[in-house]
Amino acid sequence: MDRIDAMKVFVGTLDEGSLAGASRRLGRSPAAVSRAIAFLEEHVGTTLLHRTTRSIKLSEAGERYAAACRRILAELEEADLLIAGERSAPRGLLTITAPVAAGQDTLRPIIDEFIDRYPAVSVRLDMLDRPVSLIDEGMDVALRIAHLPDSTLVSIPIGEVRRVVAASPGYLAKHPRIAEPADLAQHQIISMTHFGLDSWSFPPLSGSKVPRVVQFTPRFIVNSIQAAVASAVAGNGVTRVFSYHVAERVEDGELAILLSDNEPAPLPVQLVMPHGRLAVPKVRAFVDFSTPRLRRFFSKAQRVTTKD
Repeated sequence: MDRIDAMKVFVGTLDEGSLAGASRRLGRSPAAVSRAIAFLEEHVGTTLLHRTTRSIKLSEAGERYAAACRRILAELEEADLLIAGERSAPRGLLTITAPVAAGQDTLRPIIDEFIDRYPAVSVRLDMLDRPVSLIDEGMDVALRIAHLPDSTLVSIPIGEVRRVVAASPGYLAKHPRIAEPADLAQHQIISMTHFGLDSWSFPPLSGSKVPRVVQFTPRFIVNSIQAAVASAVAGNGVTRVFSYHVAERVEDGELAILLSDNEPAPLPVQLVMPHGRLAVPKVRAFVDFSTPRLRRFFSKAQRVTTKD
């Protein structure tokens, strides 16, 4: 049996979640699907899938082998595309992932321009506020706002974002001054899971290595950055977001940045992709198109000024 073909069956089974689903998708009998997986297990000398007729579960070795199979099959696809002449003609489906707010407010307008420029390319944008395995989930490109662990991903620097505390001038006029992080405990807090539900951390004081943690009981907990910003603009409290979330609101005078001298170090913004994907024309075209636009956006947002 051809090992590459067996890998395709193995990955197809994982994508469908069952042997029966893989059989329907691949147009093969369930017995043929089972034989392909058994062939791979015999080849590597260990169990890859714990399976029944209705469900499958990867073994620990199977998880590692699945990631390797996806990488190998993606590289073979890239080679086929290049040989077919796609180097000079971007086409096909481009898959992109980004945090929800960045995808909605920043990346989506750029994608609109991109698909106008490249009519043979279609785009799927998955906006997710969680880590995404680009290889396992079949993504070409990700916009990430974080320090990346060592990996085989290719990274293109875009800029930096600050984690800022903000409130409306109307709210600040009616409540005690916020001069240091500890003052936040006396204020109405609008919180979100990924910025801290009931506490916010700030850098240590000079001479200390212990971060300052401010505990609070939030007045409003929400899982949408847009909703948190809108509530802060309406004067309902103090929130913490990334600088690009509020840059326009600050520029328009609807929000003020607080505690700018106490902000944590900025976080890097990067475009990342699996090794080798830049050789695929649709990916190269998108990276070349989006990078200068993203850099301009985040550079402007990073300079959002304080109104303390």
